[in-house]
Amino acid sequence: MAGRRGAVLSIESTSVQDYVKAIYAFTEWQSDPITATHLAARLAVANSSVTGMVGKLVDLGLAEHRKYGPISLTPSGRALALAMVRRHRLIETFLVTELGYGWDEVHDEAELLEHTVSDAFVERLDAKLGRPARDPHGDPIPGSDGRVRYPPAHRLDGLDDGHQGTLARVSDDDPEVLRLLDRHGVALDAVLLVAGGAGPPTELRLGTDASAPSLPVDGTLARSLWIESTAPHAGCTADIEARQGVAPS
Repeated sequence: MAGRRGAVLSIESTSVQDYVKAIYAFTEWQSDPITATHLAARLAVANSSVTGMVGKLVDLGLAEHRKYGPISLTPSGRALALAMVRRHRLIETFLVTELGYGWDEVHDEAELLEHTVSDAFVERLDAKLGRPARDPHGDPIPGSDGRVRYPPAHRLDGLDDGHQGTLARVSDDDPEVLRLLDRHGVALDAVLLVAGGAGPPTELRLGTDASAPSLPVDGTLARSLWIESTAPHAGCTADIEARQGVAPS
């Protein structure tokens, strides 16, 4: 059936694996659906290439897509995506903890290696690392059964003045953000305090003490950090959403 759209592909194809992983990653930390335009930008390919490849994913039973509509994964597509995400994040963890890579260096290396290792290697790597729950950026590592546990964290640009918490996740989309945090000694689980008056956060205090150093917050940084609440404050909308079961975005 896939032959209708050109070369026959399978779930062993690196292109197929990259596409389902990209679709999953786009919607992992936010609820907006992914479109062909989003996917083209994420993979740095032409829209026409995405259209053809998404058609092949549909033929393989890995994705659902109507013309001009969003793209979603089928249960089979999600299972494949989770398997690839598991590989990628375990490899990133190995590179940082065992080989001394910086957290800003591992993404591209893991992209190359994830297609070359066997399932048996991945399972042994997981055991060797002590079955870690998250990768160096705070992204959860799916279990071998496909289960994923996310921290109850909120993106920085959705938090208000006075919000206190620990750094739960940093997007690796922009390595410069990771290098900035390194220069200021900010790692996962660092205690942070949001400041910025009534509007979006403009300052991030590196600790809760009044004399603690702080970082200015621009749009890139605000979209890159996820904070897990540790102490509620009056009028905190994030805490209200968490209690009502609203997924963090």
